[in-house]
Amino acid sequence: MVVVRIDTLAKQFGNVAAVDGVSLEVRNGEFFTLLGPSGCGKTTLLRCVAGFLRQDKGHVWFDDELIDDIPAHRRGTGMVFQNYAIFPHLNVFENVAYGLKARRVGKAEIRDRVKGALNLVRLSGLERRMPSQLSGGQQQRIALGRALVIEPRVLLMDEPLSNLDAKLRVEMRADIRKLQNELKITSIYVTHDQEEALTISDRVAVMNAGKVEQIDTPVGIYANPKSTFTAGFIGQTNFLEGRIESFNRLNSMAVVNVANNRIEVQLSEPTEEDHVLLAIRPENLKIIETQEKPSFSSALVGVVESVSFLGSVAEYQVRLANSSLLLVRVHEPKVNQMKRLGDKVKLHVEKEGMLAYVNGARVN
Repeated sequence: MVVVRIDTLAKQFGNVAAVDGVSLEVRNGEFFTLLGPSGCGKTTLLRCVAGFLRQDKGHVWFDDELIDDIPAHRRGTGMVFQNYAIFPHLNVFENVAYGLKARRVGKAEIRDRVKGALNLVRLSGLERRMPSQLSGGQQQRIALGRALVIEPRVLLMDEPLSNLDAKLRVEMRADIRKLQNELKITSIYVTHDQEEALTISDRVAVMNAGKVEQIDTPVGIYANPKSTFTAGFIGQTNFLEGRIESFNRLNSMAVVNVANNRIEVQLSEPTEEDHVLLAIRPENLKIIETQEKPSFSSALVGVVESVSFLGSVAEYQVRLANSSLLLVRVHEPKVNQMKRLGDKVKLHVEKEGMLAYVNGARVN
């Protein structure tokens, strides 16, 4: 197991800063995911760690070893690519054995290690099959077996499941996580799929425009996004613009006007700005009956514009007076209490369910 340390790494392509001064540490045996939209720099960063690209600035360390000048084939990394990168003219055994042969490992050891790798990735008995005779999931298992058979210090995976259908992706990500747990191998995984990242990772680095927005556990990333980018990229989030009318220093509560509704919002400290952006997850909005008298922090009123009944979940889109459209998610809805198009509703928001941002940064 290895600690991977990336120190102020930067990589430029023309006028574009693909990676812009990224620093992070991947712990021993950790499953660490680089998550972000296309073009955010996550694959470029992974390729710098692998040695396929040379960074313009910064350093990469494996434990106490500086690997900047070590070529890719000597870094002790195993790489799984998005397009599998398996050889169509070689059978399963030969594909998995390829890296060992390149390292001049003896025939008997190759046989034993390939057998072990195929068993790990559940391809035992398919040694003589050609890639064209296998499913996409099985081909990806070949690529994973080939990466593992060389017993890498670090396992690197670049969007390895993006070419699979939805069902296979779920199966493969469970298998990959199980394997990583068994082998305790330090792993860096790249994906744009937030659900995949939250499901499979020990920690996640959210990237945007070449920089790291936040590093945290999946729960931390979802529940406590530190920027509006992270809040908007992870899961579904309602954003509401509000104007701060007053701030009570004794309890750090601000009164915020949202669509002519005054709600209380916890702020860590007063802000010089009088406008604030509130982020509210759909599940943190509760529909209350119109005859109820909501507390001061619950006074969002709107009209139902759409209804989606999904069995165990009902989703409503509610339009506020300022034209903001909110997604409201109700779990285990009671059919006889479902709202209809045009219904006027009151929405209750728990103080703990509101995240506040000024200039893109959290202030509560």
